[in-house]
Amino acid sequence: MLTHTLDHVPLFPLSATVLPGGRIPLQLFEPRYLDMLARCMREQRGFVVLLLREGHEAAADAVFYDIGTYVQIVDFQQMDNGLLGITAEGLWKVAVHRSWQAPDGLNLGDVERLADEPEDALPPAHSELASVLRALLRHPMVNRLELKVDYSSAREVGWRLTELLPLDSQEKQRLLEYQDPLERLDRLASLLDTME
Repeated sequence: MLTHTLDHVPLFPLSATVLPGGRIPLQLFEPRYLDMLARCMREQRGFVVLLLREGHEAAADAVFYDIGTYVQIVDFQQMDNGLLGITAEGLWKVAVHRSWQAPDGLNLGDVERLADEPEDALPPAHSELASVLRALLRHPMVNRLELKVDYSSAREVGWRLTELLPLDSQEKQRLLEYQDPLERLDRLASLLDTME
């Protein structure tokens, strides 16, 4: 797969991770993000979710990792609290080559789509990871995201576990950055062993 670049893409630093095929619910209230949403809808473009390295999501001086996921908006609604709620779905992983802040405080960047990971089958040795994922997907908060998972796919099982397991942010970022799904599964298996 050829990589390609996208210029002036909105960057959304968060303390959460999303990978291709995953979904993340967000509540928007800041003018810069409401403007971003309107622009994304109008231009039928997405934005990039990046994990925060330092600072807070809304802070002007937030520091974020440079590998993240390009997402598209798949749903939006007015929340009971008056905020705008959206659901974004991950399309592909990207690397940010250059980033800057617009006058309104929105982070923008030039990003490159990373090559797709290989489509390996889930090895029998990691079948317990699929069982853990099935259990996590039964949780009402997760169930609401209506995720479709191919439990025979090494990368899908690894991606969803990376999002859903209670791991520290550096570990989630490391797992996101792997380009080998089998390597990610090995790491997840050893992390689960230490959790138990």
